[in-house]
Amino acid sequence: MAFPSPPSILSQRNLTAAELSGDDLTPAQLRLFAWMHLARRADNRILELFRQGLIKGTVTGGQGNEGLIVPLALLLDKATDVVSFTHRDFGGHLIWSGHLCEHLNQYFANAASPTQAREGNIHHGDPANRSLPMISHLGAMLSNVVGVTDAQRRAGHQAVGLCLFGDGGSSTGDIHETLNLASLLSLPILFVIENNHYAYSTPLDEQFNQSTPLWHRAAGYGIEGRHIDATDALSAADALADAVATVRTSGRPLLVEAKTLRLRGHAAYDTCDYLKPGESDGFFAADSLPKLRAHLVENGQTDAVAALETELNAFVESCIQHSLGVARPTPDMAKLTAEVFAPTAAPLPWEATPAETTELNFAQAINAALRKVLTERSESLILGQDIATYGGAFKVTDGLLNDFGRSRVFNTPLAESSCTGYAVGLALAGHRPIEEFQFSDFVTEAATQITLNAATYHFRSGAKVPLVLRMPCGGGLTFGSFHSQELESMLLSMPGIKALYPSTPQDAFNAVLAAVEDDNPVLLFEHKMLYRGAKGAVSWDGNYRKVWEPRHVAAGDYATVVTYGQMVGLATQAAAYFRDEYDYSFDIFDLRALSPLRLDAIKASLARTHRLIVLHEGRRSHGFGAELVAQLTEEHFFDLEAPPLRIASLDMPVPFAPELEAAYRPSVDSIIEKIADWIG
Repeated sequence: MAFPSPPSILSQRNLTAAELSGDDLTPAQLRLFAWMHLARRADNRILELFRQGLIKGTVTGGQGNEGLIVPLALLLDKATDVVSFTHRDFGGHLIWSGHLCEHLNQYFANAASPTQAREGNIHHGDPANRSLPMISHLGAMLSNVVGVTDAQRRAGHQAVGLCLFGDGGSSTGDIHETLNLASLLSLPILFVIENNHYAYSTPLDEQFNQSTPLWHRAAGYGIEGRHIDATDALSAADALADAVATVRTSGRPLLVEAKTLRLRGHAAYDTCDYLKPGESDGFFAADSLPKLRAHLVENGQTDAVAALETELNAFVESCIQHSLGVARPTPDMAKLTAEVFAPTAAPLPWEATPAETTELNFAQAINAALRKVLTERSESLILGQDIATYGGAFKVTDGLLNDFGRSRVFNTPLAESSCTGYAVGLALAGHRPIEEFQFSDFVTEAATQITLNAATYHFRSGAKVPLVLRMPCGGGLTFGSFHSQELESMLLSMPGIKALYPSTPQDAFNAVLAAVEDDNPVLLFEHKMLYRGAKGAVSWDGNYRKVWEPRHVAAGDYATVVTYGQMVGLATQAAAYFRDEYDYSFDIFDLRALSPLRLDAIKASLARTHRLIVLHEGRRSHGFGAELVAQLTEEHFFDLEAPPLRIASLDMPVPFAPELEAAYRPSVDSIIEKIADWIG
């Protein structure tokens, strides 16, 4: 069934500075009014429908914010600019793209919603048109906008990025990191603070020191700051037009604090009993929508305003009836689980080089693969702390800056969250970024960006995030608790993330290529003890995608051993001992890929050996080995001739002294001892 036809004035989704300063201002003012009225009417009706039980979850309205978001959205270039609207910005969604019915379908969570009913309420966007869907972690979307905007500029577009956040969100670290990053990279980002005086129920004087206005913080980042009053839509439109033009022309960030309003509380369930007596009356008295309406009436537009209101109200009602008539989604669990990841991409057209075999250590193999990626894939770039001139903490990126330049290989500030979010934005816009974490331990600073943002993007919006995150990990080098973690179990408990953990130089080379061409976020775990370990033969391998499957390391019939990373070498040594001393042979598998797990060959082995040993360096409790045991024994429990054996590190922080660390993590001797006790 076709959508109801919108009023003709809604076909005009743009506004120019010239229209705001010409001889006849009426058309521009009526356009502002029409979109503001539409947003208000739809927001109010959505609230009513929620209270009637027709909309689930909750709703957060933009009533009072229209004087800011409507002129902003109209002033931006829908063909090139980048936005991420938030809770109060329904008017922005309406203007940017789509029919009102599509947006209402999102609220009704019906089968035709933009997110296929997988996301709630205003948590949607239009990634294909650079409107990035928000997540509830305040501030996390800003760095994504920075990344997509940088990609637009790299593609030759004079784009502007719009980063919106509230007075409450202004306290989050992500926002400060992103302001600094945008200033450092000199990117054209318009940062707008929607200051409506309350973070949920917390007033301004309980959020930050009132002696310094929020927009004054711009000076700390070396950028310009401004303040506007968005309770007057006409003056706000003039000020915002100038701000957008300034950013577009200068190519530099600009911070604007906008005085705006929240007329209906934080969300539908908000009782607003925290407001001071009469405070709400003051908000309604300052409301920008009736002010604009009164201005138009005073200037002889009574009939035009009344006609617009009648037409728009009827349009809203017809759209509501249309969306109410759309069927509820039918759960298709096979489709839902299949779409957690973006589909497997076709192999990239790699050149069959290096054709000759070279003896390389693990770090050199990764360097060679990164060099190949940068040479053959113009959309790829490498970023991270100290990876440029210095070549990275472990010199894995050594020499790449000299050969590929700072636009392709560049340092980032110590701001893992915003820099990862920036890389997510680059990936959303068609780049294939590779980010190096100095140590995998520091990934906890970017956990939201990886596990709740990048990892869920495809499921909730259909967008691809081809991002590689390199993780130097593991102990054995006496680096202590904050530089030696194995975090795969923590990270991979969240859906939507792929992970590779190679153990040989050739697999490391192959893993880089396989990860780069994947359309999902991929964690590439690199054990630090392997970097300068034994060299191995490395050459072009046309079967590089086999790295997504386990490697059969050694054949045996006594037990099936499953391991990965640096533990592969230890498992091989321990197996040699039992072969030589007791004539026991083990079927050893190197997982290589931790997500998705492909265990068919290992299950077949277990069905033959009837015994299972799982070896990994992470801690035993809640460790990755527990998941392996569970998946491998579900089908073969009654075939087992012994309980599964899990060998892992102790349940404690990583100790520093060599003697303590050696006792903490598996060694060849401790592996042999545990297997011997298990054999009995």
